[in-house]
Amino acid sequence: MELTAEQKIDEIWNLFKETDRRFKETDRQMQETDKKIKELSELFTGQWGKLIEALIEPGALQLFKDRAINVKQVYRRVESYMNGGQMEVDLLLTNDNELVVIEVKTTLKVVHVREFLEDLDQFLYFFPRFKDCRIYGAVAAVSIEEEADKFAYRQGLFVLKAGHEGLIKILNDLKFKPKNFNKEEGVTS
Repeated sequence: MELTAEQKIDEIWNLFKETDRRFKETDRQMQETDKKIKELSELFTGQWGKLIEALIEPGALQLFKDRAINVKQVYRRVESYMNGGQMEVDLLLTNDNELVVIEVKTTLKVVHVREFLEDLDQFLYFFPRFKDCRIYGAVAAVSIEEEADKFAYRQGLFVLKAGHEGLIKILNDLKFKPKNFNKEEGVTS
């Protein structure tokens, strides 16, 4: 039995509806998959960052003591909230009159150094209790690209690198003079 033109149109219309329903279901599944991938990526990135911080932290105090910065305390992931703004410091090494603010990256790039320098400019706004301290900056990474280490050095930052077996070292030579990032009156390098 042959279908009428109206029946053929109805059949085609039903096929279009079914195809549209399947496209919508596929789109929903893809959005759900994208969401899960994003969650896993954030989990991996966050955990990886914590791992790198854990590699850097244990030896950091001694490294700076060896450079005549006698820091005694280390704090991980220090946060401050001021007037709707927020700042997080990966590692903060302190004593009574000096501190080292350390930005930790898996792979250090020039853009990260620039962003960290901007953060250092805002540091006392978010952490005013350190207004009487000399403030040094440091970047730490497992891998360094774009000669970011040389750029950081020229900006007065310490450069730390994690190597094999979890060892870290300061890449700056002994002639290096770190910049004091405290711009408050009366505090000098």
